[in-house]
Amino acid sequence: MAEFISGGVVAAKGFLAGGVHCGIRKNKTKPDLAMICSETPCTAAAVYTKNLVKGAPIYVTKKNLEKGCARAVICNSGNANTCNADGLEKAERMCEIAGKALGISPQEVIVASTGVIGQPLPIEPIEQGIGPLKEALTKEEAGSLGAATAIMTTDTIAKEVAVKTMIGGKEVRVGGISKGSGMIHPNMGTMLCFVTTDCAISAPMLEKAIHEVTEETFNMISIDGDTSTNDTFSVLANGQAQNPEITEENEDYSVFAKALKDVCGALAKLMAGDGEGATKLLICKTEGAADKETAKTVAKGVICSTLLKAAMFGADANWGRVLCAIGYSGAQVDVEKVDVSFSSAAGRVDVCKNGAGVEFSEEKASEVLSQREITILVSLNMGGEAAEAYGCDLTYDYVKINGDYRT
Repeated sequence: MAEFISGGVVAAKGFLAGGVHCGIRKNKTKPDLAMICSETPCTAAAVYTKNLVKGAPIYVTKKNLEKGCARAVICNSGNANTCNADGLEKAERMCEIAGKALGISPQEVIVASTGVIGQPLPIEPIEQGIGPLKEALTKEEAGSLGAATAIMTTDTIAKEVAVKTMIGGKEVRVGGISKGSGMIHPNMGTMLCFVTTDCAISAPMLEKAIHEVTEETFNMISIDGDTSTNDTFSVLANGQAQNPEITEENEDYSVFAKALKDVCGALAKLMAGDGEGATKLLICKTEGAADKETAKTVAKGVICSTLLKAAMFGADANWGRVLCAIGYSGAQVDVEKVDVSFSSAAGRVDVCKNGAGVEFSEEKASEVLSQREITILVSLNMGGEAAEAYGCDLTYDYVKINGDYRT
């Protein structure tokens, strides 16, 4: 079993990270340029947004990762470098800047950007900030926090997670940082997430693991139903743990995939709970589904319901909105078998049995739904498959934040 530890993206051996303010953002104090790098070459893999409108950094990163290797990440916040005539040129230039500073090839760099769409990315601040950024790189935990802070946009907290586990008699560490608060309804991976590991694993196996884990974690988040143009989830693996290299789907692969899933699942919850204007993390757990796809469809359908999200904000146990969401989710279920409950640190209240309401205490329900983390349990009673999806409540502040996001 993996054990959660501190350190984020520098928890694994051989990785450094840091973040600085270079001047892309109007805020003159918040870091807006991040870097992560490995002391040695890495196998690498990534998944990206399925939005037809993609940020220029995605095209450059895809090209750089064609051979399944990389060594560093550079990322700016404050500007998405999307829908710009010179976007590709600027993204490639960022790789050149990072490569020169680190003494590596530009093709060994993963590049990402996040922020406002449709505004030209100023490259001068990045050119001027690369020196201080290189100086800020460190193996200390402050490096991970610096990088995690520098990639934030409307996030209210930095998001970093790490675990350790044993593979082939060696301690292996996996750590990651992510950002995501709005425009979150991924159908690939996440908004931005960078994971590092000292596990020795081949590029094909890393590619397999990242796609499997994405489906169970990041693809189960929804905050507002909008799929970002810049979503990127990448993993760098430098092999410094010196475990026997994972080259096939065996027990070692399963242990690694589980550790990666633990990191990404924790980051997914952090992002869902930090949705723009959110006051509550919502977790929908579906059980008793006939198959895995049905379980996932129901859980995601419930978490995406705008009406349900609003009810959770008001601590209103409006279970009819859960059934309504299940009904239009596209999942083939027997509504007359569905049970629904709400639970939190304040307890549990059963609100629906066999597709119909049951008597419950409104006072108790309000207490349960007033907590920071709420679980919506949906029992389909049609089989043995289960799934989880993550979201947040819908508040007045979401509209306020997005009403003037660009300005």
